[in-house]
Amino acid sequence: MTDRPVAIRLTGLTRAFGSVTAVDGVDLEIAEGEFFSMLGPSGSGKTTVLRLIAGFEQPTSGTVSLFGEDVTKKAPFDRDVNTVFQDYALFPHMSVLDNVAYGLRVRGVGRRERRERAMKALASVRLDHVADRRPTQLSGGQRQRVALARATVVEPKVLLLDEPLGALDLKLREQMQVELKQIQRELGITFIFVTHDQEEALTLSDRIAVFSAGRIEQLGTPFELYERPVSRFVADFVGTSNLFDEATSELVLGRSGHHSLRPEKLVVSPAPTVEPGFRSAPGVVAEAIYLGSGVRVVVDLDQGPRVTVLEQNVGGRAHGDHGDHGDRVFLSWRDADVVALGDASVAAQDETPSRTLRTVGAR
Repeated sequence: MTDRPVAIRLTGLTRAFGSVTAVDGVDLEIAEGEFFSMLGPSGSGKTTVLRLIAGFEQPTSGTVSLFGEDVTKKAPFDRDVNTVFQDYALFPHMSVLDNVAYGLRVRGVGRRERRERAMKALASVRLDHVADRRPTQLSGGQRQRVALARATVVEPKVLLLDEPLGALDLKLREQMQVELKQIQRELGITFIFVTHDQEEALTLSDRIAVFSAGRIEQLGTPFELYERPVSRFVADFVGTSNLFDEATSELVLGRSGHHSLRPEKLVVSPAPTVEPGFRSAPGVVAEAIYLGSGVRVVVDLDQGPRVTVLEQNVGGRAHGDHGDHGDRVFLSWRDADVVALGDASVAAQDETPSRTLRTVGAR
């Protein structure tokens, strides 16, 4: 948390739907001007928290405060927040300009002023040149930026974004991530972003709350979450991890407890590394997959677990330089790169991205 004023404060926030507790006693502070992401698989509670902040849901218990004011019982239109949804929700019969100006029109702003403010909002997302077009004449990325302009033109204190990039293809999604961060910096308002895409959260956020089973599993900067996950769930969900249970930690790492080791921290070589602070383990290459930007090497260690290595494509190394199927190799790593995990009882949920590898025991 920075020294900036608190924009959103959630205290003991709980939301139950019958016997199901979607949000379970969440305490959270989000700073003014912060790009804050709520990350987690489907059913983890992140979207329900967003809806509670917006006023679309009422909490079973707890409070929601906006800039020091308790807004728990207030209707959505009485909260100084606005929401951008995944489906954009633009009016197809209106021009882009009229779509952006709609919120100002509802608030009784005069025609001239609302046109000026709408054009300024469109210029902020670099779309003032399409003001007279209809939404159907725009690309998906352009429609998303129109939705952003419409949400920000009314100058909310907080902008809530519910997986707004989910409908875009990969290239456009990556482009919009950069633009979204630039827009947030230029506007200087608080963004609260909900996503299940961990790379997206790492790319955009000042801080991230990782949700699991209605609770915050870990709260921190992207660097903190990736480099020092506190639990097996976070290590497994945020990025790709090799996870070692008690038995394999003892065998391979020479440590007790549960641990995580990122694939890019490992090196494949024909001989062990003998430098101080390094450890090595022998194994056999199961797969070597060329990715263009790098090579993913899957190694079955002699001591039991299957481990994934990610080596960057630098110095013109060829595919076979990393070992081919059936080759005997050594994996080496720095002891300092091994992360001890806390509560290993929290299992990753079914929605864990397929690129995440779990190495929890012998194969």
